[in-house]
Amino acid sequence: MNKLLASFIIACTGAAVVEGFSVPSHSSNSANTELKAELLKRIQTLRTVKERDGDFSIDFGVKGGELDKKSRAPQKVDFYSISEDVGKAADDVIETTNELHKCNPTEDATLYLGDKDNGSKAPLNGEWKLLFTTAADASFSKNSKRGSASVKNVVDATKGKITNVIDFHQGNSNATSKEPLVKQLNVVIAAKAASKSRVGLEFKYAKVVLSRIFGFKRQWNLYIPVPAPFITRLIVFFSRVFRFGKKDKKVPPKAYFDVLYLDDELRIQRTGEDNLFVQAKPSWEDAVPFFT
Repeated sequence: MNKLLASFIIACTGAAVVEGFSVPSHSSNSANTELKAELLKRIQTLRTVKERDGDFSIDFGVKGGELDKKSRAPQKVDFYSISEDVGKAADDVIETTNELHKCNPTEDATLYLGDKDNGSKAPLNGEWKLLFTTAADASFSKNSKRGSASVKNVVDATKGKITNVIDFHQGNSNATSKEPLVKQLNVVIAAKAASKSRVGLEFKYAKVVLSRIFGFKRQWNLYIPVPAPFITRLIVFFSRVFRFGKKDKKVPPKAYFDVLYLDDELRIQRTGEDNLFVQAKPSWEDAVPFFT
């Protein structure tokens, strides 16, 4: 750990405790702001090094490097497979998220989740855009058959609903300049507070937005109401926060994510399969240049 991070941690611990609640001091708020700036700086460094050394080429299934051969769970990306510098840069990002977790200002991240009257006040409510992840199934690049894409997560706390939205980009190294066939995919999930920091998830349906059908340029929406076996790969690929893999053939594992850090601009979470996601609100101006 470098001296800069160490100084942030010391400042971050300056919070007072009142009846079991953490009340951030001025110094802890300042530390969080600086840690968040450091996080963006390190994400930028990672992206710069990847532009120099290359990017992942992750495609569908086990052969594409998306799923683990034995468990069929989403694999963690191996940043070191690109280069030593990329691996170290990713480690620096992860280290900063760990330190932010220690300074989490929101004790009850799931407050008002699913509350019809107060859902708009929920800390998780709103649109969140992806900045960084360790999940292979959430990693997109131009040099793959899947192509590049932008990912966001929309929480409707009033309805207890989360929608993962993937917008596929036009044009990549393996495609023409035409609009991609699969223009967008939405995965709709029921979300329920399992604890103050854990969100339980239940898949509802997926909506695939097609840019054309049978050669005709006309937008079509394909709804998939239930997670049947033939769309398991689709769910695994497009879902940002869960997977319905079968560790036990009779009882599928429960899907969830744990909130590690949350304020009105930044959200850091870890899924049940140990993948890290860093997301930001569009209102965080410093993060806007990082949205793809």
